[in-house]
Amino acid sequence: MKPISSRRARAIVVALAAGSLALTACSKNDGGDSGADSKKDQKEASVQSKAVTYADAAGSTGPAAEVAGAKAGGTINVYQEAGLSHLDPGQIYVSDAGQVANLLFRRLTQFKEDDKGNVSVVGDLATDSGKSSDGGKTWTFTLKDGVKDQNGNAITSADVRHTVERQYAKFIFDGPTYLQTWLSGSDYRKALPDGGFGKKHLPDSVLATPDDKTVVFHFDTARPDLPQTLAMAGYAIVPAKGDTKEKYDKAPVATGPYKIVSNKVGKELVLAKNTNWDPKTDSVRHQYANGFDFQFGITESTQTKRLIADQGEDKNAIQLTGGVEATQIQDVIGNAAVSKRTVKGYQPYVMQLTFNLDRVKDLKVRQAITYAVNSKSLIAGEGGAYGGDVAPNYFAPTLPGYEASYDPYGRLKMPQGNIAKAKEILKGVPAAEKKVVFAYSNSEAGQKRKVAIEDALTKVGFNVVSKEVDSASYYEQIGKLNNPYDLYITGWGQDWPSAATVITPIYDGTQVADGSSNYSHVKDPKVDELIKKALTQDPTAAAATWKEAQHYLLEKVLPAAPLWYTKQFQLSGSNIGGARYGSVSSLIDITRLYVKS
Repeated sequence: MKPISSRRARAIVVALAAGSLALTACSKNDGGDSGADSKKDQKEASVQSKAVTYADAAGSTGPAAEVAGAKAGGTINVYQEAGLSHLDPGQIYVSDAGQVANLLFRRLTQFKEDDKGNVSVVGDLATDSGKSSDGGKTWTFTLKDGVKDQNGNAITSADVRHTVERQYAKFIFDGPTYLQTWLSGSDYRKALPDGGFGKKHLPDSVLATPDDKTVVFHFDTARPDLPQTLAMAGYAIVPAKGDTKEKYDKAPVATGPYKIVSNKVGKELVLAKNTNWDPKTDSVRHQYANGFDFQFGITESTQTKRLIADQGEDKNAIQLTGGVEATQIQDVIGNAAVSKRTVKGYQPYVMQLTFNLDRVKDLKVRQAITYAVNSKSLIAGEGGAYGGDVAPNYFAPTLPGYEASYDPYGRLKMPQGNIAKAKEILKGVPAAEKKVVFAYSNSEAGQKRKVAIEDALTKVGFNVVSKEVDSASYYEQIGKLNNPYDLYITGWGQDWPSAATVITPIYDGTQVADGSSNYSHVKDPKVDELIKKALTQDPTAAAATWKEAQHYLLEKVLPAAPLWYTKQFQLSGSNIGGARYGSVSSLIDITRLYVKS
């Protein structure tokens, strides 16, 4: 999952937790080791790696269980620093747009979390989580009755086919690619260049829609994770009627409990109730509030100040993907009345300083930078122990196969960076290779990260040229193959509990392309071989292969320097009810909120 570029890490993540984490570490905002509390956080985070269950029709039947004390009415204000890069479901692979997608769009399947933190995959538009046959190569879904889009049009299998096929179109470039590649291979666009908008469609041997209610996927190998894949926002249904292709990003058609009534890009997005949404067909979402008012351009420091003060309309407000601003954490945790309005949780993201291997070709340069970077300083900018922990490798504590002690660059022992080691490695490296262009987002967090990176690399002799990038389009800019940058901070979290959703999207050599998540442009035959091998193995055998892949990548290729694991610490107004940490989104659970009065 891609991370957001503003503060936390980007995209819809499937982080499966047993509930909110009690982040009790006392923070001085110095980014220091949170000690025993950090270990406790990581131990609790490990429950997020447990597999989900697949629900039957009974578990997929609406309406969703009522939230205790919930009331109808009112508008919820949502504060966010950066604007949304996309609203077209096919383009959504980020956590901020993913939160909005949970209100606007429905998929074939969806994740459902109970009050104890247990997560299952349920049928959303489908009657259940899907039925597999042919050893897991074939999956059949039956659509529910009574599901309509915001215009009153019934959702049929033709809309599902249209949704899948439009993913092949060239104008869809920023969303997940699991389903397309599983159906048609890494060069899937060649199978349907016009994305199904012309006369050609995927053959029934790949995707069949024998009647209005039935959808059948055929794969060349078992795909046991399909129900989880289809629950991603990137595979939400786009009704064939009303699809405006490139223009759809600005005015998509809703199938969820809310619809767009106003979209001032980068400034404000206003949602109102979708009267054609039937709660009897939805076992996950609610429609308590009359609407949501998303307001962009509000910095995290301003968000935090306003929510601490809790006056006027701020009482009805939440943070979207941002968190409590680092310098104000003590103001929050030191005030019991304010502190009880927070949600906290361990996220699945690993933040990294990614190298553009087309430009930073010398392994010694990458090694020196990896030893030099100051995780302690970077974490301080995120809120210290409340914002993150030092990352020694590419696997987060939420991921199966996580190795807490695997630390090839001594990050745990020297989180402030090993300057002496970095200088030693750089001996003999030409001066020209010591000039690096660092891209950073024009957000408050981006500014803090810029200072930390410049400071660390300058100390060991690098000439750092920093280039500001628009926060809303940050990942689009660094996702261009011919981007003019040597270094950029990226973050990634599992799409579901499997290393396959970490190693494959960001290190698969076949996915080096514009808009791809392979931001380092890794093309290594051994890595590709290990990925291919792991994807054909059972989970136990695959775990060993993924471990081998991570070790090889870190020690021999080094496409990125691991920096920190992220935590979420968000604040909401006193008139917001139903707030809890959502294990699926790793953010406040936006689907169950209500206005108290």
